[in-house]
Amino acid sequence: MTIDYDVVIIGGSLAGYYAALAATQLRATVALVEPKVDYGFTHHHALTEIGKLAQKLNDAASFGIHATHTDISEECHIFMAWQEAMLYAQCVTSNLKEQHSPAILAAQGVDIIVGSGQFQSSPQLAFTVNNRQLRARTYLLASGSRPEIPEIEGLQTTGYLTLSNIWQSLKEATLPKNWVIIGGISQSIEIAQTLARFGCCVTLVVKYPYLLPNIDPEIAILLQAQLEVEGVRVLTDKTVTQVKLIENKKWIQAGDKAIETDEILVATGQQPNIESLNLATVGVKWHRRSLVVNDKLQTTNDRIYACGDVIGGYDCANIANYEAKIALNNALFFPRLRVNYGSIPWAVFSVPMVAQVGLTEAQAKRLFSRDEVLVLRQYFKTVAAAQLQDETTGICKLIVLRNGEILGASILNAEAGELINLIALAMSQKIKVKDLANLSPVYPSFSEILEQAAREWSKQKLNGNIALQEFLEGFFHFRRNWNL
Repeated sequence: MTIDYDVVIIGGSLAGYYAALAATQLRATVALVEPKVDYGFTHHHALTEIGKLAQKLNDAASFGIHATHTDISEECHIFMAWQEAMLYAQCVTSNLKEQHSPAILAAQGVDIIVGSGQFQSSPQLAFTVNNRQLRARTYLLASGSRPEIPEIEGLQTTGYLTLSNIWQSLKEATLPKNWVIIGGISQSIEIAQTLARFGCCVTLVVKYPYLLPNIDPEIAILLQAQLEVEGVRVLTDKTVTQVKLIENKKWIQAGDKAIETDEILVATGQQPNIESLNLATVGVKWHRRSLVVNDKLQTTNDRIYACGDVIGGYDCANIANYEAKIALNNALFFPRLRVNYGSIPWAVFSVPMVAQVGLTEAQAKRLFSRDEVLVLRQYFKTVAAAQLQDETTGICKLIVLRNGEILGASILNAEAGELINLIALAMSQKIKVKDLANLSPVYPSFSEILEQAAREWSKQKLNGNIALQEFLEGFFHFRRNWNL
């Protein structure tokens, strides 16, 4: 059998782009099919940054800075801010598209093939696209996902937006005033806050008791309080059962609440883009929301690997790239690497940001003896840099064992993303919490909170050791009374 490529990567997600470039750097021959990246996330993050700036300007009076008043109405200000924000987001998206263009990939040695295709098993395993058979030793599925739409009575008739089309729909439209966002995923929280900062009335409906089921409940409660302070109405433990259109107005029934709204955003989850790939023919199994893969990221056909949100699990770009690295190395070489998410951080890009790595407090106490688990809490109001930048909202929770091993961390703060990376590095390198006490970070900086947490570990460990306390008291009593 003639092999055309070392690996054929199917799907234009960012993880697929990352894997294609990595393969060429390893001198492998690689083809990338359907290199069409969805840049909706770029619009989202760009608008979040503009929303943060708008909030800062609104809060400027607390610093003694007063904006000049004009005759322009508040509604006009909001409209102008929204149009400028959308223009900024489009510019950022355009720049990223240029960096990830097929021409750039082709110049690096990637064979770019635009078109839809499917697997075939006979006479040998191949991927057929544009009447051309792509024969490779291995294949990597990185086709991404699309919004999953729940079965809610009246939703299809009434109409709605999703994460994949919201920014395109609003590019040239007037921003609707009233919104209901259905879903308890990170993007629904981020968009709810961004819309509220642009003057919208937003109701966020979540079916879980907390905003997100996989974050520390203490952090979730603080985040919900922040959203409510900014005007987002949060309804937890509510299920949307019906949507109706009454006199050109959309109405949503969420639990015992009937809510009138101008627009509905459905953000309940994602499902893999795999329908057209003919996976059953080549023995690849899948569930409704994900492909079946092992810890080496092999599908049930051991020549076909997968990474990113096509396999479900974490919907984060950095984790998708991590999976792409593992899957690609296993596909090109001997399949020996296994995924380990224990020290891979992830974040919710709210304001302030939520970031997490490893185990939460509840998870750690289920896996270990409760007496062995220490929870180190530090609040950012004690950090000089946070005071200077008026970013005192938030908490840092380190979950450690008594021997100093770091099991996980949860952070709520403006600088949570940068801090969680430091903790993730410490965990991956088996650095213990006592070593963080020797960090000596630049002062003032937000990293000071890690040093504070390390001191808290020493304090808790000492408080739990009565014999050591008595020894130290006796030692210093002896020294005080020793004749020099």
